[in-house]
Amino acid sequence: MPVIGFHNSHEQVHPAALLRAVQHAEEVGFTAAMCSDHLTPWNPRQGESGFAWSWLGAALATTSLPFGAVNAPGQRYHPVIIAQAIATLGAMFPGRFWVALGSGEAMNEHVTGDKWPRKELRDARLRECVDVIRALLAGEEVSHDGLVTVDRAKVYTLPEQSPALIAPAVSVATARNGADWADGLVTINQPHDKLREMIAAYRDAGGRGTLALQVHVSWDPDPAKALGMAHDQWRSNVFPPPLCWDLDSPEAFEQASAHVAPEDVTEAVRVSADLGQHTAWLQEYVELGFDQIYLHHVGVEQQAFLDAFGSHVLPQLGVTVPAPAVAVPR
Repeated sequence: MPVIGFHNSHEQVHPAALLRAVQHAEEVGFTAAMCSDHLTPWNPRQGESGFAWSWLGAALATTSLPFGAVNAPGQRYHPVIIAQAIATLGAMFPGRFWVALGSGEAMNEHVTGDKWPRKELRDARLRECVDVIRALLAGEEVSHDGLVTVDRAKVYTLPEQSPALIAPAVSVATARNGADWADGLVTINQPHDKLREMIAAYRDAGGRGTLALQVHVSWDPDPAKALGMAHDQWRSNVFPPPLCWDLDSPEAFEQASAHVAPEDVTEAVRVSADLGQHTAWLQEYVELGFDQIYLHHVGVEQQAFLDAFGSHVLPQLGVTVPAPAVAVPR
């Protein structure tokens, strides 16, 4: 039985409205949740930037869902601060929190004034951050000199069971590289052959744990509205790496996407007015081997989507019981 979760996009929805949305998601049958962690939206029309870690405390306290967050330690966030945040949520909400640790995007990270490193340096910095965070979650005092610097850090409030540290990946190489440190893999909807290759690369390199997928969807009973909503909100998100890593502002993404046509967005977003079609697409992802699927409705308004998918899509996928805890003992 798959876990079907609700993805909360802080770039698009005011945090108070997003909190109401995730509470409603639980009411209509979604069995897990995850959220982004951005300083800026992807384009000026999205227009929000709620602080994920404040919001996560409220969301975990007012639902019973397990939650994940996508985070980039190393530049905007020092890894010691992220370790403390992970530990506190893990201690307060045992077995209900996981975090995906990635190398980040320039648009969120350039605000420190530090140089935006080359990808190989960002990957090396991420690995240092992962090692620091794991050691702190194990109760160790950590000093480290490298691409990040740590001086005698220790986290005193620790969870009994460390939350899972997940590798986020959009490429085969990144999936393979995450296999030696991660407790699971999370990616986004891409062509099936690419997803199969990523899963194989992760597993063949020794990758363990949960396979999770974030799926961008756009639904409205009116097909034209469903497509228009996807184009309005998500046309700035159709670019593959390295462009999406290196553009440094919402305005830059807006300019880059000026000539993206509505039909081009369907390569990144599953757009349909047919709930049966959405069900079929999600079933295909289950058959590919994903244990958890998180739906990101790219529109700003969430309730109609939640009601429709809760009534007509989740039951067809067999979603009838709460999701298992995500945390992985080490």
